Amino acid sequence: MRVVSGTKKGLALKAVPGTTTRPTTDKVKESIYNIIGPYFEGGLGLDLFGGSGGLGIEALSRGLDKFIFVDRDGKAIQTIKTNLATCGFEDQAEVYRNDSDRALKAIIKRELQFDLILLDPPYKAQKLKALIESISEASLLTSTGKIVCEHDKGVSLPETIGTYERTKAEIYGITAITIYEPAQTEQVEEE
Repeated sequence: MRVVSGTKKGLALKAVPGTTTRPTTDKVKESIYNIIGPYFEGGLGLDLFGGSGGLGIEALSRGLDKFIFVDRDGKAIQTIKTNLATCGFEDQAEVYRNDSDRALKAIIKRELQFDLILLDPPYKAQKLKALIESISEASLLTSTGKIVCEHDKGVSLPETIGTYERTKAEIYGITAITIYEPAQTEQVEEE
């Protein structure tokens, strides 16, 4: 695993020890950022299933100002911190050991808005729709923000969830990527 592009391009990242976390491959990571970016002019990101931190670190390398990482696994939290230190991004990150639902409630109280939200829950425990509904209800996404969901290719997500619409869906081997953005409301011109 490595940083694919940006200011930290080529730096090697550590994977979470054990088999409980499956890291996003560099190919899929590059594809995601080619779809949503590929670069950012500042902004705030959130990853509720941080794993090794590779996807969020990629966003920082590509120009996001700050990133919040959440994971419930202690080994994942340690790996994220190690990878942030390797890249020199400690000052641009917050790292929390928490479950995604509790973390989301805490984040909602902070009244933050994100330019990028990453959702890559364990494939066995699909809860993407409920998470996106909560994100929508709390208006956690900026008007130009994106939610990137990584899930098993057998999982089909709806066209719309809350105030967000699916703008892209791609399959890479056993992995599927679905991207949501705020629904564009049609402007009716007066004649």
